[in-house]
Amino acid sequence: MKSRRIKQGSVMLVVVLVAALLAATVMGHLQISTEEIQLMQNHIHGAEALATAEAGLNDALAQLRQNAGWSGGFVAKPFNSGSYTVTVNGSTITSTGVTSDGFTAKMEAEITAASDGPPFLVRVNKVRINE
Repeated sequence: MKSRRIKQGSVMLVVVLVAALLAATVMGHLQISTEEIQLMQNHIHGAEALATAEAGLNDALAQLRQNAGWSGGFVAKPFNSGSYTVTVNGSTITSTGVTSDGFTAKMEAEITAASDGPPFLVRVNKVRINE
């Protein structure tokens, strides 16, 4: 009778250890999945911010095609669910996009505008992203 109780106790201990091991494994997988979801959301919001900054740059280029001397820029101009701010400093256009969740991205372009027009030819010589 005593050996039967020892066997049952040993089996019970093994079952508890296996259950604890399975629980730890499941928790580890859940943690990894949660981190992957967060990384993906950050990537999506970053891409959205970059697209917003690019929209601001394109808006500024469109203004320059109509008026080569335009230097007004934009302040928090709504786009999609965020906004962009554009500054023009000589031949450099800087556009900063902000999403509704607060993610930001910056695009900067060095341009050359032709003197005959409208529409004026605007050449983008160099683009920098998030520098």
